[in-house]
Amino acid sequence: MLAYTYIEKGKFAWVEKPKPALIEPTDSIVRVTMSSICTSDLHIKHGSVPRAVPGITLGHEMVGVVEEVGVEVTHVKPGDRVTVNVETFCGDCFFCKNGYVNNCIDPNGGWALGCRIDGGQTEYVRVPLANQGLNRIPDSVTDEQALLVGDVLATGFWAARISEITQDDTVLIIGAGPTGICTLLCVMLKQPKRIIVCEKSEERRRFVQEHYPDVLLSTPEECKDFVLQHSDHGGADRVLEVAGANDTFRLAWECARPNAIVTVVALYDQPQILPLPDMYGKNLTFKTGGVDGCDGEEILRLIEEGSIDTTPLITHRFPLSKMEEAYRLFENKLDGVIKVAII
Repeated sequence: MLAYTYIEKGKFAWVEKPKPALIEPTDSIVRVTMSSICTSDLHIKHGSVPRAVPGITLGHEMVGVVEEVGVEVTHVKPGDRVTVNVETFCGDCFFCKNGYVNNCIDPNGGWALGCRIDGGQTEYVRVPLANQGLNRIPDSVTDEQALLVGDVLATGFWAARISEITQDDTVLIIGAGPTGICTLLCVMLKQPKRIIVCEKSEERRRFVQEHYPDVLLSTPEECKDFVLQHSDHGGADRVLEVAGANDTFRLAWECARPNAIVTVVALYDQPQILPLPDMYGKNLTFKTGGVDGCDGEEILRLIEEGSIDTTPLITHRFPLSKMEEAYRLFENKLDGVIKVAII
């Protein structure tokens, strides 16, 4: 089968590979029915994910049908439609038991698929630790509705969860790309007093305005003044930084009120400076990560009941054979793209 593969920094290419086989009794083989491209794939291309292994098949955002299961897999069976979690995790170590599955100590724990082992931008994928790594899709939920569950939607859900949002809060989300909008959807579930989205792209601001008209919008240049005008205590109570641009980390803490929580969701291409003398006295709490992608079952339940709908984010669809064109469009943010579905 052809697999879209990380060759070296700056280079992806098609490589012929054999269909994967079960290796461990906790593995499953999944036939990929739909996948997507994530900004993290671009970070691999740009060389900002040092643990990414040249030669691996890309892709960690996918849904599919279970083809085979190892003898210790009990959570899913052949024929089940499933989402695939961005992370694999054992469920038994200290970190997993405390919900910190991104830090699972298993050799395949954390972000492995499409980074350290072969991922899903191909026809079949081997999913380790499948009892935790796969979630069954309800019959009433389509593949497109479920496509983003395992990664960007899990990231948004995790970010909203750890930000401790209350109904009295003003929440600032910096970035309205795919992860930013998924974060917005999950923040909306918390029903804060107001939500402000800061986004430099006029096209993406229009998208937010069209689909989520109650959300306040600002540009990076106007953001600090805008937040001051639309908050109660000299800044946002909660700031979720999802953009990962050169100046957005500083913007995040500058827009936060004293004693606020700043949740850094973004993955940066360059190191960021923490200017403690400048922020002294703001008494900020920073929360950073890697997503703990262990909420797939809950997210699918919310999709099934109609509380979350990410289908408007899927703006383009391509067959697997057109993967290179899909990457070109996504990487260069052409034609109003937000997310692509690879069918």
